[in-house]
Amino acid sequence: MLELTMASVSGEAGETAGMLMADAPSDPGAVLRVGRDASVCRLTTPDDWLFVSRVHLEFLCGPEGGWQVTWLRGSQPEPSSEVLLKVGEYAQAIAYGGTVALPRGGSGEIVVRDRTAPRSVNVGFYHEG
Repeated sequence: MLELTMASVSGEAGETAGMLMADAPSDPGAVLRVGRDASVCRLTTPDDWLFVSRVHLEFLCGPEGGWQVTWLRGSQPEPSSEVLLKVGEYAQAIAYGGTVALPRGGSGEIVVRDRTAPRSVNVGFYHEG
């Protein structure tokens, strides 16, 4: 099972606008998506947050029940955001179009930061072992 929580954070004071949750069983091929398009994303950001693509992040369960996250490439050659994976003290940038495996039996956070304003989308995850 992969559980996700998402908060939209804006402003210098870090005001949080609502918390959304989604989960999926660790069945091969299971998918959870984060972005602006509510027709395909289980977790959606505000429509006017253009630093987030229509479908920005895709969480996919592999054949062995392990999950990975992909920062999908959007319509622009260069992104207007940056994406970080944080697990405890460890932090890793995820490349535009890149994929990173999530730790099995662990938790952490994916942070999508606007490069032009103090805004971010914080997606916490818990992957049951």
